[in-house]
Amino acid sequence: MKIKATIERIPGGMMLVPLVLGAILNTLAPDTGAYFGGFTKGMITGTVPILAVWFFCIGASINLRATGTVLRKSGTLVITKIAVAWVVAMVCALFIPENGIQTGFFAGLSVLAIVSAMDMTNGGLYASLMNQYGTKEESGAFVLMSLESGPLMTMLILGSAGLASFEPHHFVGAILPFLIGFALGNLDHDLRDFFSKATPVLIPFFGFALGNTINLKVILDTGLLGIVLGVAVIIITGIPLIIADRVIGGRKRNGRCSRLFSRRGRRGESGDHCPD
Repeated sequence: MKIKATIERIPGGMMLVPLVLGAILNTLAPDTGAYFGGFTKGMITGTVPILAVWFFCIGASINLRATGTVLRKSGTLVITKIAVAWVVAMVCALFIPENGIQTGFFAGLSVLAIVSAMDMTNGGLYASLMNQYGTKEESGAFVLMSLESGPLMTMLILGSAGLASFEPHHFVGAILPFLIGFALGNLDHDLRDFFSKATPVLIPFFGFALGNTINLKVILDTGLLGIVLGVAVIIITGIPLIIADRVIGGRKRNGRCSRLFSRRGRRGESGDHCPD
């Protein structure tokens, strides 16, 4: 059976398919990990440690000479998206009550929800797509994007807008595994070859673990409001990202990667090897 080949026909399939399977499992049987315990529970709930190891291996695979390329590719998208989210936060703070909207079609919508949607990025999916379509340098561009894969940058944006506070040392924690791997991989090329082989292997595992944090019933409950917010994210963040991607990220870049990167924490892609 050509299971792997079939999965790889889907862009980012080595992450998306396990992620969907994990989401289905968590929706239908959310207590599976607690019931079986042991290694089964670790595989289901181990998103953070799996990602930490994977970030380390990605760092080890990056050549020091490619650092400028990595920072340019990731910095272009991240800075643009943070700037857009910050502007959105400032505007929304003027019109939305502190406790969010309580009635009407937009009931439950808050500044936090909007900024999170605008800012959040799935760095893992970005890197998995780059492992399939791009280069090691493009995959390594996740180093800054990973800062947007959690609440850290959202809290920073809200904090700078006077709406919340954040812990600066979390910045270090977000990139430390990558930096350690980067240092070891450049000190010893044998270590780089050794650790880089684990990068594609870990993708399905953190995809499955990440899927087990998703409840499909919640997605259905959000209904039309969730769809409206998702479309707004693509439009509001997508246009500036495409412009920045083509102007700053590189002359040969076609902006297709920015459109993927703008999709509310689901997709992100960069580089000249973006799929058609």
